[in-house]
Amino acid sequence: MEITGKIKLIGETQTFGASGFRKRELVVTTDEQYPQMLMIEFVQDKTDALNSYNVGEDVKVSINLRGREWINPEGVAKYFNSIQGWRIEKLQAAGGQGVPPVEAIDAFEPADKVSDNEPDDLPF
Repeated sequence: MEITGKIKLIGETQTFGASGFRKRELVVTTDEQYPQMLMIEFVQDKTDALNSYNVGEDVKVSINLRGREWINPEGVAKYFNSIQGWRIEKLQAAGGQGVPPVEAIDAFEPADKVSDNEPDDLPF
């Protein structure tokens, strides 16, 4: 899945436990009628992917949805969801380095007449 939007926040890399588990949070505000602020986690070696990004940039983030179950001490199941990012790319600004504009249609000469010398080999 992919999410597009503007970077609102880039957190610092956090390290947990003796194993050195690393996590870094990114908040992206979507561009839709009702914008959503989505917190996306980048873990382990993916935390470095955020180093070259800044708040305010438009990005596309490739994500996986994660879910897990936890049984509390009373024996009741609780469920948790997270959004985990694995790739991030900058979006081109509108009018940026896209396809150049096409010249006006009248720059092309219309074919007024089809030559009688050309065979009509169309199957329909």
